[in-house]
Amino acid sequence: MDTIPLSILFALLAVLIVLSGCFSSSETALMTLNRYRMRHLARDGHRGARRAERLLQRPDRLIGIILLGNNFVNIAASSVATLIALRLGGEGTLAAATGLLTLTILIFAEVAPKTLAALRPERIAFPAAAVLGPLLRLLYPLVWLTNGMANGLLRLLGVSPAEGQQSALSREELRTVVNEAGAMIPQRHQSMLLSILDLDQATVEDIMVPRNEVVGIDLNDDWSRIRSQIAESEYTRLPVWEGSIDNIRGILHVRRVLTAMLESELAREHLLEHMRDPYFIPEGTPLHVQMRNFQLGRRRIGLVVDEYGEILGLATLEDILEEIVGEFTTDPAESISDIHPEADGGYLAAGSASVRELKRLLGWELPPDGPKTLNGLILEQLETIPEPGTSLLIDQHPVTVLQTEDNRVKVARLSPRVQGPGPRDRS
Repeated sequence: MDTIPLSILFALLAVLIVLSGCFSSSETALMTLNRYRMRHLARDGHRGARRAERLLQRPDRLIGIILLGNNFVNIAASSVATLIALRLGGEGTLAAATGLLTLTILIFAEVAPKTLAALRPERIAFPAAAVLGPLLRLLYPLVWLTNGMANGLLRLLGVSPAEGQQSALSREELRTVVNEAGAMIPQRHQSMLLSILDLDQATVEDIMVPRNEVVGIDLNDDWSRIRSQIAESEYTRLPVWEGSIDNIRGILHVRRVLTAMLESELAREHLLEHMRDPYFIPEGTPLHVQMRNFQLGRRRIGLVVDEYGEILGLATLEDILEEIVGEFTTDPAESISDIHPEADGGYLAAGSASVRELKRLLGWELPPDGPKTLNGLILEQLETIPEPGTSLLIDQHPVTVLQTEDNRVKVARLSPRVQGPGPRDRS
């Protein structure tokens, strides 16, 4: 060793420090890779991504080969630094050499490479995988022995190395992924994706038309009125009942009888022939389940019933789709909103306005199994039929009843959130 020139020892030490930095950066890069992007690139044929994916299938072996290499070059660097110190100043310089080497490795082989790898993982991980793969095969016996002892220790601690490394993302984790996508996903598409994630939290009662607002044909009406109702209908499908909605007879597709009506051949018998049997939806059915049921049954409209068979309202496929994409109707009669924003940040809302929509607009934190409409929410809070002018506080939002009709709230004003606690209600 005394015959080796100092220049060669210094060059060897520099090479070992660089190798240590390479091992350190490859470890950080591979462990911080975006797994979903890596899989996407691998499916697209990216060689580096495919190599990295194969290595990450067994992280214990990957870490084993990286740490074997890193520890080997660090120990070798320590030995070379010791030789240089002895050649330059004898045993008295060993302490200084140890401190200087520690600082050098810390900066140039640990902190700087790992920081770079954390900021640019793909640029480090993919080339590193091309080297680590063959190195793992070459040193596999040594890696297998090392991992065997390490895995045995983990089993004693109750940890199985064979456990899946990737677990399925929860709904909230998916929501975070979508929210953090930024410019990669347009805002409109983000809203649609988030609405899809919320479908299983909403039921048909959240989107149905209440039974007292259902538009349909009563067979007991005068025939001229029925013909006029069909001709002027805003909807392509109408429920048909006799006397009341509880005596439902079927669902009529208006277009199927328009030709006969224009030719003055439409009679009660024709109407009954073109009706389809009513389709009933149990209350509490989640929206994602009902959308699938509509698809399987080739239906677009159904009547929501409770456990006693009483009709609660009407739900359509369009209503479910609007939960995802928002309002898309072009019919002015159908585009009238129940909620109108005001200049001060408040809202004027009809009593039939959906609590689900108000929760989105105002950030209300209310139980999902509570009332479905603003009228029901106010009645639940007050436990009585309010008079116009009655005010209450719902999740720190002042709500004032402006108009009532037939024992229900028709219009209310929702003011911006107030700070601090307030009274439950005042009149």
